[in-house]
Amino acid sequence: MKVAIFQFYLFGINTYVVYDPATLCCAVIDPGMLGPKEEKAITDFISNNNLKVTHIINTHLHLDHAIGNGFLKETYNVPVLASKADEPLGKRMQEQAMMFGINEKFKGVEITDYLTDGEIIKIGDGELQVIAVPGHSLGSVALYDKKDGFLIAGDALFKGSIGRTDLPGGNYYQLIDSIKTKLLTLPGDTVVYPGHGEPTTIADEKKMNPFLR
Repeated sequence: MKVAIFQFYLFGINTYVVYDPATLCCAVIDPGMLGPKEEKAITDFISNNNLKVTHIINTHLHLDHAIGNGFLKETYNVPVLASKADEPLGKRMQEQAMMFGINEKFKGVEITDYLTDGEIIKIGDGELQVIAVPGHSLGSVALYDKKDGFLIAGDALFKGSIGRTDLPGGNYYQLIDSIKTKLLTLPGDTVVYPGHGEPTTIADEKKMNPFLR
């Protein structure tokens, strides 16, 4: 599968469109669009490439990764996937916004289907494996494409860093364990697409990430 990257305003969130070029099916992962200009960037890419949206997937339900769920659901009427453990966060979008001094009105996220550890999500002929990586939030997951060698890591693992653990549901020791036992065991050449910042690889993070030594 192919990965298209969009960086949006709210906290520099990376939103991903993962698509199967053979069937043109796609999933939007961590929709962080805020406002018409950013919404148009996603919809234009989808329409210009003749893609068919089959899923909206959230690695977790912190505000910056989930604010575009409502717009995409209304536009494409497809399932919204997230972990059940993050459902309380999804219902508190407005409360989360107030914590960061954001005045826009956000609806709660209505999860259509719950993600489970080890589950395979089919996107056309492609597959994403759900990997539970709690620690940044209770229900954080990563999404692994074994065939094409990439990982959508959400806010678990960054280039040279890890996700925050001072937000509700965060636990530093749990996150470190999740990364070491679930992510660093993947092949070293696996490309890691994080929730913020630049891509990296599993090998580079094993070697150079100061939090994982």
